[in-house]
Amino acid sequence: MNCKYDGMRALVLGLGVSGEAAALLLRARGGQVCVVDEEADGEGRQAAAVARVRQAGGEVRFGKGALPEGPFDVCVVSPAFALGHPWVEACRARGVPLVSELEVGACYWPGRILAVTGSKGKSSLVKLCADTLVLAGVSASPAGNYGIPLCRLALERPGLAWAVTEVSSFQMEHTRTLRPQVAVLLNLQADHLDRHRDMAEYKGLKLRLFENMGPGECALLPEGFDEEGRVPAGVACQRFGAGAGADWTYTGREIRGTFAGESVAVPTAGSWFDNEVLGLAAAAGTAALLHAGLTPGQVARGLAEFVPLSHRVQRVGVSRGGVTYVDDSKATSLTALAAGLRMVRKPVRLIAGGLLKENDLGAVKELLTQTTEKVYLIGRCSGQMREAWSPAVPCEECGTLERAVERAVCEARAGETVLLSPGTASFDQFNSYRERGERFTSQVRAVADLSGVPPLKDSE
Repeated sequence: MNCKYDGMRALVLGLGVSGEAAALLLRARGGQVCVVDEEADGEGRQAAAVARVRQAGGEVRFGKGALPEGPFDVCVVSPAFALGHPWVEACRARGVPLVSELEVGACYWPGRILAVTGSKGKSSLVKLCADTLVLAGVSASPAGNYGIPLCRLALERPGLAWAVTEVSSFQMEHTRTLRPQVAVLLNLQADHLDRHRDMAEYKGLKLRLFENMGPGECALLPEGFDEEGRVPAGVACQRFGAGAGADWTYTGREIRGTFAGESVAVPTAGSWFDNEVLGLAAAAGTAALLHAGLTPGQVARGLAEFVPLSHRVQRVGVSRGGVTYVDDSKATSLTALAAGLRMVRKPVRLIAGGLLKENDLGAVKELLTQTTEKVYLIGRCSGQMREAWSPAVPCEECGTLERAVERAVCEARAGETVLLSPGTASFDQFNSYRERGERFTSQVRAVADLSGVPPLKDSE
């Protein structure tokens, strides 16, 4: 396959996973590649990446100073580099074309693309679609923002039929020609407004995903969403939601819609998606997978056998006394906390708190009164949460996660769920949400009398 980037003199900004993937692919296509990164840690993943790029014949430089003089035919911008970054502005001033790793990867990817964008839940939907395709005997891999960078997939696994690609607004800043065969906008909420000027810019970047699609391809959007003419004529544009205007709906226990003139009903009972929050994602996924060539039965099997991502409403276990323990450490916002409360079995004993990113704590107060027996508070914002929520639900400041688990285990009763869904960043007490979730799981297994019911296996 020939592509316009063959043999180019390329500058790559950033030596993360996407920057490395772009550098290696461009070198394999005969290009001269120079990777620049602001800081070197000299060990771990970065050191290995440096070795791989240099072994492939690429150049790697570190430092926050001026860019190499070049000349360069193209600059590949990693997602971490905002539009106003000095290096991005310098390339623009020199007239060097700016592209994303996703743009380069799509240029060389010979297979088909099922793309997913949105504000929340993208990774789980990508995993569902990729896992279900593979389960049905169709070769596929998760790619993009979750999974393998598309450049790496094009270089190492070009024989796959589908790249199920998570697409972020950051990636779309420098993506112009990506053309998925199936594309999903899962939802749109205020997010990353510290990076983008406003919601209009953020929405526009999401909708750019559909602009190059053509006849016979499928665009899936939320019911009632105004795409402002960004989906081209001839593209099958379908809606998912809960109302009369939706082509695909979650009705409670199943997904309903019409495909190829036939009514379709796909059961969700007992699956991870059988709730009001994830039911709509399952409706979008069902439609996407049918358009990718699967049968309703194959989709139903994928829903039934889906294993959730770690720390995303992931069941740790059930005690002999009938208490369920759930790790939702990935819930780093109040919106995600609310979603976690809606997804698990009520009544809930909630462990929340950490490094607060939002101010409107009252937004979840009514939901707490409907779902939650008690809140066990940890971390820096525990006082703020207690002050905001204690009029609606009992709150106890526990300080540490270990203490919160001990108190919840002591007080929980049969039929209740102990849910870690912090609604905050983790960095006041942990290195990451992953560490927070692992500590929760470890403490539950240490102090709760778990039964022989096996927890859901870790998928990461």
